[in-house]
Amino acid sequence: MNHVLNQLFSLSFFEKAVAFSLPDTLLILLAAALLGLFIAALYRVTYQGVMYTMTYGVTLVAITMVSAMILCVVTSNVVLTLGMVGALSIIRFRTSIKEPMDIMYMFWAVAAGIATGAGMAGVAVVGSLAIGLVILLLTRGRANGVPYILVLHVDGQAAEEQAMQLVRQQVKRSRVKSKRVGPEGTEVTVDIRLRGEDTAFMHTLNALDGVHSAVLVTYNGEYMT
Repeated sequence: MNHVLNQLFSLSFFEKAVAFSLPDTLLILLAAALLGLFIAALYRVTYQGVMYTMTYGVTLVAITMVSAMILCVVTSNVVLTLGMVGALSIIRFRTSIKEPMDIMYMFWAVAAGIATGAGMAGVAVVGSLAIGLVILLLTRGRANGVPYILVLHVDGQAAEEQAMQLVRQQVKRSRVKSKRVGPEGTEVTVDIRLRGEDTAFMHTLNALDGVHSAVLVTYNGEYMT
């Protein structure tokens, strides 16, 4: 029995396996995880949408670690490199990404993982810090406020002007997106940015004379509420 097992393992792929250092591998994965956490945290801080999805932040961390692991394999053996390229070429992404910034964060996570896995953690750290600083300077967090769509149904021009005056006083920024005038009244759609999360002004707005209804709508790219 022992002779059979020895022959089996002598003919197995274990003899051809490339030796690796467990401490080095764990260190690379840890560095990739920390970089991924930094990227995910910056994504959360600079997120411009309405509803932050925690799943995407977890995905950024995982992408960084997976990229580092792939580079560890690719740089160890030419044959494994060719096999990895062939295996990865069959992967297709079916999820649509609507925000260009989300795509940028994915490429950033991949680049950080590649640099870490290739043994250039310094490049990954310095590059990530520089990219993060530029993003913070350009976006300035949530400087544009929380985006909403306000739909107003009013009787006529006087009621519309009164309602819009109240809206401009209560929000950070407003812009009329569409306006429909008919026998039943006027419907105005306004793109607004709130100063915070306070929407109490909607009660005052709905109580104005000539205002039939006031609806506040949020949109996160997938559904409206």
